Amino acid sequence: MAGQAISSDVASPPVMRPQPKDHARDAIVDFIRQKVEESGGHGVVVGLSGGLDSVTVSKLCCEAVGPDKVLNIFMPSATSPEQDLRDAEELCRMTGGELRIIDICPAVESFRSILPEMERRDVAGNVMARCRMIVLFHHARLSGRVVMGTSNKSELLTGYFTKFGDGGADFCPIGDLYKTEVRQLARQIGIPEGIINKAPSAGLWGGQTDEVELGMTYDELDMALFGIERGLDDEAIAAETSVPMEKVEKARSMHRCSVHKRKTPLIPKLGTRTIGLDWRE
Repeated sequence: MAGQAISSDVASPPVMRPQPKDHARDAIVDFIRQKVEESGGHGVVVGLSGGLDSVTVSKLCCEAVGPDKVLNIFMPSATSPEQDLRDAEELCRMTGGELRIIDICPAVESFRSILPEMERRDVAGNVMARCRMIVLFHHARLSGRVVMGTSNKSELLTGYFTKFGDGGADFCPIGDLYKTEVRQLARQIGIPEGIINKAPSAGLWGGQTDEVELGMTYDELDMALFGIERGLDDEAIAAETSVPMEKVEKARSMHRCSVHKRKTPLIPKLGTRTIGLDWRE
């Protein structure tokens, strides 16, 4: 129409970035409460590293079952930064959850004396993670509790965890949240910004960070994984995001090569229904 400006604005295509659902907090709290009740447990045990994932899980557990039923165990090694302990202590002061500190160095050193090639950082790191798992399940057994895992969806989909180590848990409450979604949820529930903004690290050796090991940022990884989740091919993911093709390909490769870490050990089918195959629980 003459004399009327016509807008030429075109809606931008949506950014392929996962976003936590509005009900995520309530759903996770209900999940934790329900699973503790179903298991007949007296509470939960959380491996509290002082990092974003573990403090988020601990805070949600306190909301779900009460801080008096949440046992947080901080398990430092020789390479653990002092800031991690301060962050764990701050979180427990904030929530009222119990904090125990158990040094795993003696256990790791014992394995060092009987296992070959423990000078390799990756090998020693796996042993360290499995020592922590043993501590968590030991205390869970003693107190009649369940172990709440702290792995997020980004780690699970790429196999970025130690099998029967940090991947060992009874339940995994944030396992359907990508790392970038955990950050957003953490802000919603009042996790201190210092913890949220800290470089993610498993603390398995000095200077180790997740993003250096992964070869990309969590923002890049999550956009690539979100594209894979939606069934897009690598070219489409790279075209619709800022993620370079080689990083998309690496994310897909990590996902493909780690399938075994997300499943129970395979069993040859002999019966009518087989565990891990067609026996639905």
